[in-house]
Amino acid sequence: MPAVAVVGGSLGGLTAALLLRDIGCDVTVYERSRETLQARGAGIAVLPETLRYPVERLGIPVGRITSSTDWIRFLERDGSVRHSQRHLYRFSSWNTIYRTLLDAIGTERYRLGRDVTSFATDGTGVQVCFADGGAVRADLLVCADGIGSVGRSTLLPEVEARYAGYVAWRGTVPERELDGPTFDAVHDALTYQVLSDSHVLVYPIPGPDGAVDVGERLVNMVWYRNVAEPDLAAFLTDRDGQPRPVSLPPGSVRDELVDELRCSAAALLAPPIAEVVARIGEPFVQAVFDIGVPRMVFDRACLIGDAAFAVRPHAAAGTAKAVEDGWVLAAALEAAGGDVPAALAAWEAAQLTLGSRLLERNRDIGDSSQFTGTFRPGDPRLIFGLYGPGR
Repeated sequence: MPAVAVVGGSLGGLTAALLLRDIGCDVTVYERSRETLQARGAGIAVLPETLRYPVERLGIPVGRITSSTDWIRFLERDGSVRHSQRHLYRFSSWNTIYRTLLDAIGTERYRLGRDVTSFATDGTGVQVCFADGGAVRADLLVCADGIGSVGRSTLLPEVEARYAGYVAWRGTVPERELDGPTFDAVHDALTYQVLSDSHVLVYPIPGPDGAVDVGERLVNMVWYRNVAEPDLAAFLTDRDGQPRPVSLPPGSVRDELVDELRCSAAALLAPPIAEVVARIGEPFVQAVFDIGVPRMVFDRACLIGDAAFAVRPHAAAGTAKAVEDGWVLAAALEAAGGDVPAALAAWEAAQLTLGSRLLERNRDIGDSSQFTGTFRPGDPRLIFGLYGPGR
């Protein structure tokens, strides 16, 4: 089996590396960060694809690394229930899934502080060069380096991220800090509120130590709010006056933005959701971008996950897409007996189709909320899923 270099050590890169290792490849992950990654306060909805490796290959009970809800609820401004339906969702924190996968790959195969500056394919292999002057040669290069992918900018310099026209305010609060009526309203559901040109959702995720028992979890909030593109640069200027390209991490958001968020929450949101927003100590914000590519294979290099298709978060399928790219790639390489060109040729078409459809589906859902006013409680297309609503 081939030697594989995986560039990018987030969830998609780690899963691909583990799957390729499992079929006998000599795999090393190269991560630009000098420290293990951490996404402060980031909760994620986890689809079956995201949980597949921890559950099937590592034998971890799904309930150990996820919280779950049995209901989808849409609230009115006064806190009454506008729509309710039974539906099981599972949620986790980014950190919980990351630590699970990192422990499985081990530190020997996970190289920190390796910032890729260039690479070149020559038909028989790939030469990968790093900022520290080092270089490695591999039979296959897997670029899993996210929306700011060096791989994509090298291979497809004409492809650029597209701003969606809105941002996602995020944050968490310990479940036990909520008042009784608020806890009762949100602890067992994915809870939405639809507003004019906006929507907000809250749901429980594992606590900082991975706790999944009710009362020990965190409640995660995501509120999508429009920011016009000409205003985005000023909006993403941090409290020290430094411009940020994509996000303002916890603790870096200017006080006037936080104050406006809390005032708007008190004025516009249902009381349970407003309380969640009010109790978040350090809300943070991410501009929503997306990107798609016409190709994913370039000789012996390929793009996976957000390096190929970075999608808006409304189907909760971005991580699942990255993970699925890895599963399908490993299966193709095993079926091809380690023949890299044959495997990549067999792999690309289906993943391009999946990525393109997911990109458009998320654009449609996001635009229906933020711009066209067609985001409706109970709409079946809002059900999370990688291959379509609920699937």
